[in-house]
Amino acid sequence: MSSQVDTAITSGATGSASPGAAFTSRFYQSADGLQLHYREYPGPPNAPFTVLCLPGLTRNARDFEDLAPHLARRYRVLCAEFRGRGLSAYAPNPATYVPPVYTQDMAALLKAAGLSQVAIIGTSLGGIVATLMTAVMPAKILGVVLNDIGPVIEPAGLTRIAGYLGKGTPLKSWEDAAEVVEGMDGIIYPDYGKADWLRMARRRFVVTPEGGYRLDYDFNISKPFAGGVTADLWPYFARLRLVPVLALRGATSDILAPETFARMGALIPALRRVEVPNRGHTPNLDESAALSAIDDFIAGLPARLGTMTRLRRNLSAAAFLTRLKLTGKI
Repeated sequence: MSSQVDTAITSGATGSASPGAAFTSRFYQSADGLQLHYREYPGPPNAPFTVLCLPGLTRNARDFEDLAPHLARRYRVLCAEFRGRGLSAYAPNPATYVPPVYTQDMAALLKAAGLSQVAIIGTSLGGIVATLMTAVMPAKILGVVLNDIGPVIEPAGLTRIAGYLGKGTPLKSWEDAAEVVEGMDGIIYPDYGKADWLRMARRRFVVTPEGGYRLDYDFNISKPFAGGVTADLWPYFARLRLVPVLALRGATSDILAPETFARMGALIPALRRVEVPNRGHTPNLDESAALSAIDDFIAGLPARLGTMTRLRRNLSAAAFLTRLKLTGKI
């Protein structure tokens, strides 16, 4: 990446995700020239390291409005928005709405933010991107939290998501938006009430210039998704052996099956696995089971990696990438 990426960072308006939780909007440039956005919660002056939060397929930085302020009591926190979501630019070429490109975008974010190492919390698609980042740049990863995602994505969940992805028309009120979100996610959060659905609507929708309310993402992200998941993700998941990993699963998830969750633990014995009760795909990470697991896991991560650890991981990544280049598979 060129130095233009560094100079592309600009301070945005300071907002508040919750009382007393200030963040700054910042922008950087992708390799193909898109202006991409993330929120920065600065944390305390003596923060040991930075936590990078990556959202799900149709989501944005607002997904972490509860978790980020909580973590920012101890850590610097960045909440990314993938291209085509939130304040990040929409891609002229929908074919770039794929995990390998998102991974390149996150590498650009790390460089723009001056980060050599981070811990990552990835929800759904964000967890896939965190896995790819670990595969190709493990010396930059202190640890990974996977939120309801694994190497096998269940067809039932994909069908459910395909039923609403890239669809919808502008609505007339937040109440209408809340009804739409409840229709999509009622089965995932069975204990939610009206106030909860309004809160979720404000994370998922945005006001249009005409005064309507629309989903806050480029509907073209559905085009690559229409082909389904064709890559074998197990070899990439196996690369997570290099780093500490916490895997969360919603107890009723239709994306991450119990069998896959168990197989993940068998493949990586050091993997920490926690099931979040009364949640489907995905936990919001404000649940007590999820929050306590994340707190304990992140508190146990090293503040930085030693020279020999970085060297070993870099050599491992080089060998992995060489095999991938030569064979097209691992």
